[in-house]
Amino acid sequence: MEFGERPPILIAVEEVDPVATTTRADPVADALTGCASGDQSAMATLYDLTSTKVYGLALRVLRNPAHAEEVAQESYLDAWQRSAGFDATRGSGLAWLLTITHRRAVDRVRAAQAASRRDTTYGLEDLATTPADPADIAIASVEAARVRGALHDLTQLQREAVELAYFGGRTHREVADALDVPLGTVKTRIRDGLTRLRSALGGD
Repeated sequence: MEFGERPPILIAVEEVDPVATTTRADPVADALTGCASGDQSAMATLYDLTSTKVYGLALRVLRNPAHAEEVAQESYLDAWQRSAGFDATRGSGLAWLLTITHRRAVDRVRAAQAASRRDTTYGLEDLATTPADPADIAIASVEAARVRGALHDLTQLQREAVELAYFGGRTHREVADALDVPLGTVKTRIRDGLTRLRSALGGD
């Protein structure tokens, strides 16, 4: 190097191991692993980490706080019993637990709907075996005629939705599926149809 020339600048470059990876912690998965080994303290940890989300999901589906609490308890019992089947490579621990909760809540809704239908069927059977009063029959006939007349004043779309919901005994979701229209559209048609019916029947 000649006099007056600057020495080359050396920069130290840190070597990066391409094999190194970052592991993302999943405390819920760790708690489930502990449950699988029979560690009851792991179950307490699992509850502390997830109880708010589990109860919140059950409440959104059931819209009944007491039923939501029952479903949450059932979900944790189910998780304890099935924890050995949890596979962390297929998803997070929270997602696994919330899937159990959602299924439990949906099953509870379906059971309640089935019970309601049974009660309605038994009630109709009781009515069928009870001797009818001729005066009641006459009044019912007149009222039925008024309702039929009022239904004809609805639009075809409103009439279809109202008949499926109230005479066919279907839920709003089932009506939407039957008519192949969005759920919000069905709710609007039923609401508007009932408003016109009330007006036609003098507020009855």
